[in-house]
Formats: sequence, C-alpha cells, structure tokens
Amino acid sequence: MTAPNAQSGSPVAKGYRRLHGAVSRLVHGVALGANATGTLMVLALVIVVNYDMLARTLANRPLHGTIELVQFAMVLIVFLQLPDVIRAGRLTRSDGFLVLLETRAPRVADMLRRAIDLLSFVVMTMIAVASFPLFFEMWESQDYFGIPGVFTAPWWPIKLTVLASAILCATVFALKVLKPGSASTQ
Repeated sequence: MTAPNAQSGSPVAKGYRRLHGAVSRLVHGVALGANATGTLMVLALVIVVNYDMLARTLANRPLHGTIELVQFAMVLIVFLQLPDVIRAGRLTRSDGFLVLLETRAPRVADMLRRAIDLLSFVVMTMIAVASFPLFFEMWESQDYFGIPGVFTAPWWPIKLTVLASAILCATVFALKVLKPGSASTQ
C-alpha cells in the first residue's frame, strides 16, 4: 500500500519511502541484534549441556539446574530469533500458490501477500496484548520456576522476551504491509 494519491516522483511519496526505509533499518537492526543474542544463547546452552554431561560422566557430579536452564533457554532462543526470521522472509509457510499467482497476476499476488502479513500483524499484536499483563504479574509477584534449594529462576525475563518479541514481530509485519511499491521485492 502506498501513500494515497502519491505518484512515485512526488515529494510525499519520496518522504514516505525515506521514512519507511529509516524505520525499517532501525527495526531490522534490532531484529538482527536479537537474533545474534539468541545465537549466543545457543552457544551457551551447548556449553552448559556439555559441561553437565562431562561432570556426570567423569566426576558423578551433575550441574544442578541443567534441565531448568535448557527449558528457560529454549523459549528465549525461539522468541529472540523469531523477528529476524520474519524480517528475512524465512518463516515457514507454503507460498507456492503465491509464486505461481505472481507470474500471472502480480498485483493480486502482492495484495494477497500484504493481506497475509496484515493478518500476521494482527496475531502478533494479540500475542503482545495478551503477554503484557502476564509480564507485569510475574514482575510484581517475583514468581519463579525450578526446585527451591537446587535451582530457581524468575519467570519475568521469559515473559518480557515474549512481549518484546511479539511487539517486534508485529512491527516487522506492519512494515511489510506498509512497504511502498511491490511486496514481491521484500
């Protein structure tokens, strides 16, 4: 969707493209940073699991809380990397129909892609809205998971990551919907 009554060379259209590009670069940079953080968490998880395995095998002294750390890290990794997956267009979906439609009716395919991205924006916004009170509840209650005396960790970092990721994903989808020109070049 382009700006109403805007021709490609008009100052309004140029300003809109410039603004969209600047916001996109900022959001994409944040998504890349979150993805890099998720990748570092994968590396840390590999180290923790290997240390636990070696400690169990060689010294019969397992690392306490390994299971909880793995559970904690898996959720964080998924939600940290999701915005960049969406940004890069690597989210698993079947778009064979859209590719076929694009050769015969590029405008219809463009509109359908934008409709799918709009629906995805709505879903991610709903997840963010639902996550907001959960984050504050965990922040205020300082509820934790794990086994007291062995290993415990607060829930709020997970809830915050889900909330921030949902907001970032919704923003990426909104940028795809509002991108000037053809959606097929995204």
